Amino acid sequence: MPKVFEVKCPAECQNLPGGFWSAVDVWIKKPHVVNKRLCGVQVTDCEEEEEALLRSLPQWDMLAVCCRPRGTHQTCLTSHVRTFIPKVNIYGTRKQKELVVKDLDGQEVTFVPFEQAEAGQASVKKDNIYAIKLCLLDSGRWALELHVRTAETWHSDGVAYPKLSWLSGKLLPKLVRWAAACKSGGWADTLSLLPVEKYSLVYQRLKDKYKAMVKVWPEVTDPEKFVYEDVAIATYLLVLWSEERAERNAEARQSFVDLGCGNGLLVHILSNEGHPGKGIDVRKRKIWDMYGPDTMLQEQAITPGESFLFPETDWLIGNHSDELTPWIPVMAARSSYSCRYFVLPCCFFDFFAKYRRRHSQKSQYKEYIQFIGEVSRVSGFHTQEDCLRIPSTKRVCLLGRKRTYEASEEAGAEASRAAYIQSRRTAPESDVGGGRGGDEGPGDGWGSGFRPRDRVEAVRNCMALSRDLVDGVVLRVAEALLGMADDRRSPGDWKRGGSLSVGEVAALLCQDTLKQLKNECGGLQTLLKNHHQVFQVEGGRVRIRDWRDGKPCGAYGKRRAPMSPGALKTRPCWFDRHHPQGCPLLAERCTFAHGLDELRASTGPARKKTNERLRAL
Repeated sequence: MPKVFEVKCPAECQNLPGGFWSAVDVWIKKPHVVNKRLCGVQVTDCEEEEEALLRSLPQWDMLAVCCRPRGTHQTCLTSHVRTFIPKVNIYGTRKQKELVVKDLDGQEVTFVPFEQAEAGQASVKKDNIYAIKLCLLDSGRWALELHVRTAETWHSDGVAYPKLSWLSGKLLPKLVRWAAACKSGGWADTLSLLPVEKYSLVYQRLKDKYKAMVKVWPEVTDPEKFVYEDVAIATYLLVLWSEERAERNAEARQSFVDLGCGNGLLVHILSNEGHPGKGIDVRKRKIWDMYGPDTMLQEQAITPGESFLFPETDWLIGNHSDELTPWIPVMAARSSYSCRYFVLPCCFFDFFAKYRRRHSQKSQYKEYIQFIGEVSRVSGFHTQEDCLRIPSTKRVCLLGRKRTYEASEEAGAEASRAAYIQSRRTAPESDVGGGRGGDEGPGDGWGSGFRPRDRVEAVRNCMALSRDLVDGVVLRVAEALLGMADDRRSPGDWKRGGSLSVGEVAALLCQDTLKQLKNECGGLQTLLKNHHQVFQVEGGRVRIRDWRDGKPCGAYGKRRAPMSPGALKTRPCWFDRHHPQGCPLLAERCTFAHGLDELRASTGPARKKTNERLRAL
């Protein structure tokens, strides 16, 4: 097939040719990571089934020519079929599939698309056959080439069959980056324990059903992230439980308790979908009142012990359950022999204190997941791991569905659990949940020393610090940056100064100041990011922000939405008051106030804060 596009790999790349197949496998098994219109694929590796299917196609002769060994040498070929699962089904009952043929010796993979009707008849889309080949150029550099049978008759529907320009301009460069990186995080494949097609259908139904929650979300958290994340988690559990009922030949829907349920949306969705259950959290949220009486939510501090066992419950859930996370497998094991659990770890907690990292070669997240897996195994579960499809970097969940011991061996299993928990009592037992008060755990021996978090959530941001302290830190850091040479600056240009790492910025401040920042707002980096008007923090380095670049960013590097008219000129321009050359923008172009004449009160939630600034000036 003729070449239509070529992308050269980085000259310093040391992972080829092995990295090529790692990258290709991502495209074969997880095309949805780059083609956002797909939910996933189902890959069939049965060679006999593939051969029988292909020999039934009327274009078998053409396929044999397309996929035959190239050259005179014997080529090592492997093949399988993948079935596309679109997010929105535009194909009706017809299945869109591809025969994927790997030429391992020739460093080439060929994709032969075909459509299969409900009755089983298949037709090859011969104009959309394409191949990706790894080549060694005369210069000694590697390159990826895209080959197609004919570019003129290429057909695209934007879903299973992208545009040729997308394959060459989007996919090929992505494959080059994957091949050069060739890193494996060691995680399970996404949704590895579920049928992806069933997941896709349920997710779309729930997303359409609950998307209105985004518009009425009363919490201060990001509604899109939390609504769609909980919809995805609910979808995962609903499909998992549906498969479990089919496997057990059961009709009754599983019961559940969500420990540390937070906003309660997951409980609300699962209850609405027919599963009896409740959520418990130490603090009631405003949104709870919106769900209605059928959603059972209970405000109560959870302390591991005999009073928090659930012998009649099928599943215990820990969705970002923080200090309760390591306890959930234990609580499930002790509730009953048939109780199962699901946890999605986020923050790092041990049984009686914050989790202490032990292996510098691993990421803290990876190490913590392994720790929760160890807790699960010691608790007596066959432990499974999966990756959820949610808008979060912490997507790995753990499940315990079956025990490693017989019910008659419960006494021995309990002795092992108790000994393991006792062995973890090496850290101070006074602040596991962030609380500074409350009763000790129950006197039953296994939860004693655990402290749940306070009912009233402590405020940990710059608002708790004195204005003089915050302004002093901002000015000290800015002066240090402006005092550095700016290589990009031309004579007479506005001075931006240099850049410092966060560690170098910390060295500018005294230990007492750093301690106050850590206690009240999470640390120096948080303060710098919150002052995005002055600083730009990217890749661990801090520099003065230049508002002339036209890319105003939020506190955490995200593109900011245009400022509403009611928020314009409600805060003083820091550069107008403190930069030796003033603001780089003219007053009419700057969103901040140049002088007292421009400063006006806010019409939004920040009005009180702004008026205090006005009085201070």
